[in-house]
Amino acid sequence: MNIYDISQKAGVSIATVSRVLNNNKNVSEGTRQKVLTVMEEEGYQPNAFARGLTLNTMKTVGLLCADSSDPYLGSAINYLEQDLRTHSYDSLLCCTGYEHSQKEKCLDMLLSRHVDALVLIGSNFIERTTGRNEYLLRAASQVPLILLNGLLKGENIYNSLCDDKEALFNATTRALKSGCKIPIFLYRADSFSGLRKKEGFLEGLKSERLTCSDHQIVMYNGSLKEVQNLLLDLHKKLPFDAVLTSDDELAIGAVKFAKAAGLTVPGDLSVVGYNNSMLSVCCDPELTSIDNRLEYLCNTSVSLLMNLLDGKSAPDKTMVSADIIIRDTTRKNF
Repeated sequence: MNIYDISQKAGVSIATVSRVLNNNKNVSEGTRQKVLTVMEEEGYQPNAFARGLTLNTMKTVGLLCADSSDPYLGSAINYLEQDLRTHSYDSLLCCTGYEHSQKEKCLDMLLSRHVDALVLIGSNFIERTTGRNEYLLRAASQVPLILLNGLLKGENIYNSLCDDKEALFNATTRALKSGCKIPIFLYRADSFSGLRKKEGFLEGLKSERLTCSDHQIVMYNGSLKEVQNLLLDLHKKLPFDAVLTSDDELAIGAVKFAKAAGLTVPGDLSVVGYNNSMLSVCCDPELTSIDNRLEYLCNTSVSLLMNLLDGKSAPDKTMVSADIIIRDTTRKNF
């Protein structure tokens, strides 16, 4: 059954049925109820796409992330979807992978679905080469663009992020003051977030009058077993006594290294993760981890987006400080 059939059965014009569907006030209550009754009796479902074009809103937000199996990204998707639903917005998810061409392709696909806004989850969407961010600026000329855990300046672009640099600075200085002499920093990629964390680690060393020697910063994107083996080899060259990481999975790899090397945690080796994910309480000993307040950032991003879609102003940058959740992989005076 289509809109013409509804108008015939209700004894009104097609224009009147359209006004009812669009919640137009220029329809009497009696007529509105008559049309709604016919729709209910016939089980009529209006075409959401056509209705969205009429109302100039699809009530849908596009979400992009590299890999939904990543614990951090998966949690962000969950928080965002739930919060959007409370505001009567649906979401469309695209998992882009890490290739630039695929990110651009997925973003264009979501724009073709006439989404009301875009939320990009993770700092990997920000390229170090300015020209490679052009596709984001182009998208922001069409709809509001929210970057979660990233920072890019541009018209209609809004950034929500944790101060990763400050977080690693604080963790590094605390590790040194707890008695660690040779900390290392293990991270996965030179993304915006990864580089900020590396800067924090370097400044933490500098604040304690230490210089960064060879092998103290390691970029590696491997499995738990591969991380364990990497650290076994590295420990022969540099007898490090603390591992600070860019995510909890890498930190668990460090815990596995300690066991394989016959080191005690935290007696011989302190380990600090990042994200305070469920992984941090699933390992033994439980993991000290930096909480980047992901749920708060997601809620803040959705609130900001709702203001924008209501025609209100919003700050282009929201930055929060992280908390360090101390558990069993750091010394008592950490």
